[in-house]
Order: sequence, then C-alpha cells, then structure tokens
Amino acid sequence: MSVSPMAYEAQFFGFTPQTCMLRIYIAFQDYLFEMMLVVESVILRKLDTFPDCKISPSQIRKSTEKFLLFMKEHFDKLFSKMEEVLLQLVLTIPKNVLLPEDKVHEQYSYSKEQFQALQDEIHQVQQQYRAEVSAGQALRAELEEQKAVQAELEKILQWFDGLENICREHGISNFRESFAFLTQNSKKLQDVLKDVEEKSNKMKKHYQ
Repeated sequence: MSVSPMAYEAQFFGFTPQTCMLRIYIAFQDYLFEMMLVVESVILRKLDTFPDCKISPSQIRKSTEKFLLFMKEHFDKLFSKMEEVLLQLVLTIPKNVLLPEDKVHEQYSYSKEQFQALQDEIHQVQQQYRAEVSAGQALRAELEEQKAVQAELEKILQWFDGLENICREHGISNFRESFAFLTQNSKKLQDVLKDVEEKSNKMKKHYQ
C-alpha cells in the first residue's frame, strides 16, 4: 500500500485513496476465501458420489489451502499493480489543479515574507487593542471615582445650604458671620458641658 498521505485528495473525495484501496483489497480477499470454500464444498459433494475414491476430506482441505495460497500470491501481485495505476491516474489530483474552495489562495497568494509581515501586523493590532481596552478600563474607573467625589461635593453643598438657612433664621446673612456665630455657639456649648461636668463631680463628691 502507498504511504503518501494524499491529504489534498482526501479533501476532495472525503476519504483517503489508501483507505479506498484497502477496502477494495479486503473485499476481493473475502470474496476469494468464500469462493474457495464453495469450491471445496462442491468437490466434497462430488466425492460422495464416488464410493471407491480414496481421497479424504483432509486431503481436499490441504489442496484447497495450497490453491488458496497460490491464488492469494498472484492476487497480491496483480492488486499491487492495479493500486499503483489507480493511485497515480484515477484517485489523484494533478499538482496544477486547485479545488474550488481553494481558489481564494490563488487569487490572494502571499509569499512567506508577506505572510510573516501580515502576522506581525496582526500581532501589533492585537497589542493596540489590548492597550485600548486597558485604557478604557482605567477611564471607567476614574469616571466612577469622579462620580463618588461629585456625590460627596453635593452632600457638602447641601450641608452649606442647610447651614445658610439656619443662619438666615437667626438673622445672619454673611458666611463669615455664620462661622463666627457657629464658633460662639460651639464655645457656649463647650462651656455648658464643662459646667455640667463640674456640677456632676461636685455632686458625686458630696454623696461620697
């Protein structure tokens, strides 16, 4: 059997030519064996009609096996020649022939250097894409951080608005005056807390 892979022929036929030839060989061989068994059985039936015949069934079997071996040797030689002819002239695609699905390779043929340059360009585009994806992720993270900062600023502005409203209720319209007002009230509150703590300590000592 041929050892050439014949991959292009397999692409066209859907099977390798070697597989086809192997199946043909097995089919012929099986037919030869079956034929010899039929011939042997016919000979044995004929012998039954000759009671005086001194040929035993075992001798018939040996003769059948010898004839089968002779036939198989000649068959292998003939099949080898037939296989060579079929693989070279029938089950083969000429080297100058392209299958329809491969016509695109003829239209857009590339040299080895051009193909390598194309591969390098693809690699460069992939790197640029990864860099853009990474930059996009960084921008999205920064945007989320800006949103969080904006939310905090809005809370501070709301706090200032509330503070301004409180100051207006107390007749203070200037922010400087507002902070001064808060500072004074804070100091007064601290003094009150201090006074409460002192009285609490005195009461504790009195009861002790």
